[in-house]
Order: sequence, then C-alpha cells, then structure tokens
Amino acid sequence: MKLSQALASDEKAKHFPLTPFRILRGVICLTILLSTAFICLIYFAPVAALLLRFFSTHYSRKVVSFLFGLWLGLWPFLFEKINETRVVFSGEHVPPQERVLLMANHRTEVDWMYLWDLALRKGCLGHIKYLLKKSLMRLPVFGWGFHVLEFIPLERKLEVDEPVIRQMVSTFTNPQDPLWLTVFPEGTDFTEQKCKSSQEFAIKNGLPVLKNVLLPKTKGFYACLEILRSSLDAVYDVTIAYKNQCPTLLDNVFGVDPSQVHIHIRRIPIEEIPASEKEAFAWLMETFQLKDKLLSNFIANGHFPYEGTEEELSTAKCLVNFTLVTAVTGILAFFTFYSFIWFKIYVGLSCLYLASAAYFNYRPQPILGCTNEKSWCRKSS
Repeated sequence: MKLSQALASDEKAKHFPLTPFRILRGVICLTILLSTAFICLIYFAPVAALLLRFFSTHYSRKVVSFLFGLWLGLWPFLFEKINETRVVFSGEHVPPQERVLLMANHRTEVDWMYLWDLALRKGCLGHIKYLLKKSLMRLPVFGWGFHVLEFIPLERKLEVDEPVIRQMVSTFTNPQDPLWLTVFPEGTDFTEQKCKSSQEFAIKNGLPVLKNVLLPKTKGFYACLEILRSSLDAVYDVTIAYKNQCPTLLDNVFGVDPSQVHIHIRRIPIEEIPASEKEAFAWLMETFQLKDKLLSNFIANGHFPYEGTEEELSTAKCLVNFTLVTAVTGILAFFTFYSFIWFKIYVGLSCLYLASAAYFNYRPQPILGCTNEKSWCRKSS
C-alpha cells in the first residue's frame, strides 16, 4: 500500500521580515514576560500554592487561577495585538466556564500557547492544565510556573507516566474546581518523518493511514477520561492549522510568524463518548480521521467551516491587564532591590521552594483533610 503524503513542509519566507525593530521589540517583550513571571511567582506562589493549600486545595486553586491567569493574559495580548496574528475560531461556539477535557492535534511546539487565546475568551485562562514533557518542568521560572499551575509532567514512557497521570488527575475530580485539562494524543509534534513512521505503523497494524496528523495514543487520554468522566461537562475536539507555516517560539517572540492561526472546535457531550477502553480507542481513532479530513479541506480551501464563532479580544481590556501586571511587578521589584533585607530573604527562600517543589513535583495536602470541602467530600465518599 502506498503511503499518503504528509503536509508540505518546505521552508517558506516568514510572514514578516526579521528587522532590527522586530528584534528589539521581541527582546523587550520577552524581558517583560520573564520579569513579570519571576516576580509574580516568587511573591505570590508561596502564599497561594503553599500556605493557602495547607487549609484548602479548592481556595488555593481559585487564588492561583486568578493571579496567574492575569499573567497568562499577556500572551494573547502579544499574539493578537502586538504581533497582529489573526486568530480565527470556527466550528461550534462553546459556552464559558465549563469543566472540559480538551484534546488537540500537535502541529508545532507552540500549539498549546494558542489555546490560551480560547481560554481567555471563555474565562478559563487560569484553569487550563496540560500534560507536558517532564524536562520542561525543570526550566527556571517557566518550569516553576508549570508546577504552580499543576501541569502534569511526562517522561513519554507508558509504564512510568500512567501512574503519574492517574495520581494527579484524581486530584482534579472536585466539580467545584473549574478545569480545562488539555491532552495532545499524538504525543509529539508533527513532522514529515514522524508522519511517515506513523503511516508505516498503521499499514502494519491495519489502522487508518493519516496524512495530516499522527496516530493517536490512547492510554493517557483514556486515563484522564475515565477518572474525570463523572465531573466533566464535555470534551472539546480542537483542530489547529496555520497560514504560511508553523511557527516556533522565537517566531512568536519576534512577531514574524504566523500570519493566521485557525482553531476549529467541536464540542462533544461527555455522555456521547464510550466508557470502555476498547470503544474509546475506536472513537478516538475515528475522531483523528475526521481531523485529518478537516486539515485536508483547510489546505484546499484556506479555512475551516463555520468561521467567526468568537469575537476579537478587547484591546482596552488587554491594555488594562498589561498595565496592572507590569505595575505590580514594578512595585514588587522596587521592594526587592531597594527595601529591607527581609524582602531579599523572602525572595531567596521563595526561589529555593519553587525550584525544589518543581523538581520533586511536591504539593502540600490540606492539614485538616477535607474540612474546607465538606460537601464535596461527603458526596464523593
């Protein structure tokens, strides 16, 4: 059987040229993002994600979601307002504030960041969580943030990862906690070589031969679905495509690509997804066949069907959020460098805690158990 051809991956010119102005602007944007992340983490994380969590996981998550949702809002501002990347939503208009399991195709290293644009519009930016490579948790500053936001670290070894997934996802079952848990069933980003390997595996095992996505892996997705099923409203099937070419992180920082990001959303009520693992595997495979056809149509037509399901971000709201975050960062940075020694001691201890907690994946349990979530504990027992 002849292998299908993968998406063309010829290197194209960037949508915008990399000029000295764009380099300078990118350096300034990256400096702001790093400095605001560092200051917010060292001052707020020990209180919100450590001390408050000793008394209530629920309220700790609410505070973390609010505080760090403000910082995450800087990224859609960068993408859509500063870089002038057009983010086009299509498919179904999904309601705000749902608890969902979100699954997406994985075109490039920054797919997951564009999901923040959708989450911001739905009031769920601080509630989004990802399954991601464990090595990313060891990055300074950003890795600390991933830990505080309770991202799930994976080593890409099923025997190691499945217990970790089940242990962490089991802490997300409280329906009082808003949740957008995001998985990429392909397990890695798409390349032409990976596509060929995936097609060869499909032929040998009698599976569908896909040309725009890789064969999905079932175990992680099913573990999340099985544990969360009773507390979820829906699964969002998200398909992402780019105009011009797939961007890298530096393309985003310097604003040279992409020209457009197209995000197609299909909302599946949780009761429509099979409960057994075998049937869930067949459902997931069928879903990725639909994704494959959807991407083929995108290549042919330049867009997904049913565009315009979400409005543009408000520039005024983005500027207010940016001003608030940078102003708070500036004030706390001043106290750090020009005030009492106690601020410097606090910063040092906070850095030590964040680095060690992220490395060892440590989160405290409430001292009084379920005291502050009595109604949920009685319901789940």
